[in-house]
Amino acid sequence: MQRLYDFLRRHPAWVDGFWAVVLFGISVLSAAPAEAARGTELPALTVPVTLLLCLVVALRRRMPERMLVLALAVGVAQLITDVSTVPADFALLVIVYTVAAIGARWASRLALTAGLCAAPLAQVRWPNEEAGTAGNLAIVIFQTVPFALAWVLGDSIRTRRAYFAQLEERAARLEKEREAQAKVAVAAERARIARELHDVVAHNVSVMVVQADGAAYVLDAAPDQAKKALETISSTGRQALAEMRRLLGVLRTGEHQEAGEYVPQPDVQQIEDLVEQCRDSGLPVDFKIEGTPRPLPSGVELTAYRIVQEALTNTRKHGGPNAGASVRLVYFDDGLGLLVEDDGKGAPHELYEEGGFDGQGHGLIGMRERVGMVGGTLDAGPRPGGGFRISALLPLKPAH
Repeated sequence: MQRLYDFLRRHPAWVDGFWAVVLFGISVLSAAPAEAARGTELPALTVPVTLLLCLVVALRRRMPERMLVLALAVGVAQLITDVSTVPADFALLVIVYTVAAIGARWASRLALTAGLCAAPLAQVRWPNEEAGTAGNLAIVIFQTVPFALAWVLGDSIRTRRAYFAQLEERAARLEKEREAQAKVAVAAERARIARELHDVVAHNVSVMVVQADGAAYVLDAAPDQAKKALETISSTGRQALAEMRRLLGVLRTGEHQEAGEYVPQPDVQQIEDLVEQCRDSGLPVDFKIEGTPRPLPSGVELTAYRIVQEALTNTRKHGGPNAGASVRLVYFDDGLGLLVEDDGKGAPHELYEEGGFDGQGHGLIGMRERVGMVGGTLDAGPRPGGGFRISALLPLKPAH
């Protein structure tokens, strides 16, 4: 049964043609005995009228507006030529429903008007003498109700189809928006990973360069210090390679791996290890924590770590051989304060105006992007007495 139902849904024209043939047969077979019972012959126009009305049923879905006009013309011709009603007149009811469901709006209104007028006109043309006035009025009402119900049913189906079409359109639009948002999220995540990669490479390569220079300088005079510097280069290089593999792996696959497949992101507690690493590389760093340390949002902790890392990296690059730095972490009730200062000679003033330390403006730009992502503020610039100063305030809750 399901296969038959699917076949009929795929071939609606065949279904309409079948019912048109059935309607024609019923009309012809019933009209001839009726005329014979009244002692009259079958009118010559009965068969053409029946054929045209059956054609209306057969083509109602392909051209509903034209079939409505044809049905009305045939009905008017019946009234004029006195061809009494036949079973094929059921086509008027069918076309009223069809036009209300799938036809143009003007055709739908015309079908409703014609349907409401069909029964009264037929009763006036062929009244029932035995029923009387009240009986004829009841017959008109009884015959008009089906036309009204057919039009209401067709119009309801039109409204329902339009509603479902709107739902499908909305679902398709939401799906496209969801895909677009996913692409934007992927692009933002890749940009974040690229910034992470920049920070990792800049910091670790800077440490390795400083240690290599130091090892070369004391290789003959202090072999033990040179050995220690080489060990620092080795450990720093391994750390840099591990982080680069993790970040590049995410970029290559385009998907986040399971949390256990790579090390967690740096947090505030690892700032002290970062400071110790800088001290081992020969940069004096004064590190202090004020307030009561407590867990912070992961985004705030990662931003704080990267700001300190970037600032100390650029102190080594531009501060000079005798530069020193200080790092302050201040825990407020509603946020975390960062203060990183150095007393080195600093980079040329033009680089500060460009917004960074590396000659292309990426250092401070990256810091400001990170701070902006968590809703914080950043203040950076040369110190009056020399050196550079970076101050940041990272709120615990992002600004709305």
